[in-house]
Amino acid sequence: MKLIHDYYAAFNSGDREALLALLHAEVVHEVNEGAVERGVDAFRAFLGRMDRCYREQVKDLVVFNGPDSSRAAAEFFIEGEYLVTDEGLPPANGQKYRLRVGAFFEIRDGRVARVTNYYNLADWMRMVGA
Repeated sequence: MKLIHDYYAAFNSGDREALLALLHAEVVHEVNEGAVERGVDAFRAFLGRMDRCYREQVKDLVVFNGPDSSRAAAEFFIEGEYLVTDEGLPPANGQKYRLRVGAFFEIRDGRVARVTNYYNLADWMRMVGA
């Protein structure tokens, strides 16, 4: 599905406004082992925190389409560097990581209306030396 490929291309390019333009105004973001956030402004704030604390790239992306155009999923690796300590997590000192991620999407009006990410937090913690 082109929308999901465009979403990750915008993520990898660092063009946050292009990524945000792909979101439905009422987007629901289900953060791995975290809160459910709603709306583009909350997603913008999330990206700001992520950009401050991490440098990440999506690699080996595979996109799966649902039986109609309202659902999609993706599997990929996130390759990153932990730059600045994120609240409630171990201290950052430039640790590198490569983590398998699964993401699930709902599509409405040609935009991402929900994104849910799953990854093994314990595995990430091990990678950053927690």
